[in-house]
Amino acid sequence: MKYKPPKLMTFSKDEPITVEVVTKFMEKHKLEVARYEYLKNMYLGIMAIDDEPAKDSWKPDNRLAVNFTKYIVDTFTGYFNGIPVKKSHSDKEILTKLQEFDNLNDMEDEESELAKMACIYGRAFEFLYQDEDTQTNVVYNSPENMFMVYDDTVKQEPLFAVRYGVDEDKKLQGEVYTLLETIKISGENDEISFGEGTYNPYPDLPVVEFYFNEERMSIFESVISLVNAFNKAISEKANDVDYFSDQYLVFMGAEIDEEDAKNIKDNRLINYYDKNQNNQSGSTSKVDVKFLEKPDSDSQTENLLDRLTKLIFQTTMVANISDESFGSSSGVSLAYKLQAMSNLALSFQRKFQSSLNSRYKLFCELSTNVSNKDSWKDIEYTFTRNEPKDIKEQAETANILMGITSQETALSVISVIPDVQAEMEKIKKEEASTAIFDQDKQPSEKGTDTVVSETNEE
Repeated sequence: MKYKPPKLMTFSKDEPITVEVVTKFMEKHKLEVARYEYLKNMYLGIMAIDDEPAKDSWKPDNRLAVNFTKYIVDTFTGYFNGIPVKKSHSDKEILTKLQEFDNLNDMEDEESELAKMACIYGRAFEFLYQDEDTQTNVVYNSPENMFMVYDDTVKQEPLFAVRYGVDEDKKLQGEVYTLLETIKISGENDEISFGEGTYNPYPDLPVVEFYFNEERMSIFESVISLVNAFNKAISEKANDVDYFSDQYLVFMGAEIDEEDAKNIKDNRLINYYDKNQNNQSGSTSKVDVKFLEKPDSDSQTENLLDRLTKLIFQTTMVANISDESFGSSSGVSLAYKLQAMSNLALSFQRKFQSSLNSRYKLFCELSTNVSNKDSWKDIEYTFTRNEPKDIKEQAETANILMGITSQETALSVISVIPDVQAEMEKIKKEEASTAIFDQDKQPSEKGTDTVVSETNEE
């Protein structure tokens, strides 16, 4: 079953956010929940092959599901931010505050989960709130029980968000987050009501959306039909194996009874011959015992499975790093094989960085966090791809570039150097200390002359 990617929900920012408005958008969101559940089930390995009509009881009915979707998501997220995003700032005081904020919220794990959710669902949400100690906290949230509405202007700024669920008594509970306040909602039988509201400490909506692409499509949504076709083909392949392992034994020219069939099965011995060598017509009949052979479509099935596998990885632009030929690649060849996934990661990086800016903007807008609310504008993000590196080849390239480019450019080629400027400073210090050491070891010219003259006098 296929679902269309969701459209961006918009509403006029000049209109009041009423119970009727929230109810209308909740109904729209419930239509999207089926798609989110379908995508999550595919990631968990619950595939469409399980819903295929049951075969006759005497036929093999294998239901094999190869979890390409989980492999694609986990491989890409590991490549994209297996090495956590680094944040830097020119102001050391601001940088310290940012690091404290990240450490408090275990931000490496937070961002890893946000990236994974965005790959599975096409989008994910992050909610910011102040705890009892007035510290800013963040928590990721699935789009299955949360949605955001934007205003209908050209900029499409976040207008309000809703998070809701059903408790043990099957009653709806949740919150509506607006620019001014957070409103409790509750209800029953699809009828909701507003409860008490609390002040929003942030100047903007305290919810940030992280999305994989502008269309909010899952990374594997375009290959769902291919994955289902692969599962169906490999399940039928398993059924064929079962068929061949349960072949029928054919007796030609001889009659057997139930006792004979039992002896053949138990003793595994067949001894049949024609007692009447010459029948009335004078011809001789022969007894033929053999297994009934079935058509073999093994090569055709294997070709189909190989073709589907290639199409799945080509369409998602994620490298099949478990492929045998992948491990033998190096240098430029490896870079070409990762090029498509690198391009996909760059596209996602721009969306991810935009969401990070929104998060840190909210953080910096509170005077209890930092003194300058515009500090977020100077945050620099460093995304590092988690891919195999040939350090020897990089060192040789850097050595060649030393005579052609600047030292900074040459050193930037080596991936094990995280900060080129700091490395250049270390090199300068080492060269200076080495020069001083060599100067101390060498005797002065005056001292040498004195030794020589004294020797001559003797």
